[in-house]
Amino acid sequence: MPRPRMSRIVGFEPGTTYFKPAGIAMAGLSENVLQVEELEAMRLKDLEEMDQEKAAKKMGVSQPTFHRMLVEARKKVADAIVNGKAIRVHGGNFKFARGGTRRRFRGGGF
Repeated sequence: MPRPRMSRIVGFEPGTTYFKPAGIAMAGLSENVLQVEELEAMRLKDLEEMDQEKAAKKMGVSQPTFHRMLVEARKKVADAIVNGKAIRVHGGNFKFARGGTRRRFRGGGF
């Protein structure tokens, strides 16, 4: 039996959780689901320009785990942009840094 996943520490709550390409009807649109911790990895590395070691520490994960989350997030975003898919920010196993409230999403939204 695998050990349970540790919660990742997230420093912000996304205000926008859905992005779609203009001019494509929702009915025929496929989507990529970006987990909240994957978005946080992209935010820390790409937006805040933090080095991976420091960002991993801030999220409470190892550097290799941080790297895997970052690679997966970038792959999902690139696929959505290149192939005209929507991006939904949803789910994951994380807790917010400021309040320490654990959130685990499997269905529904924020």
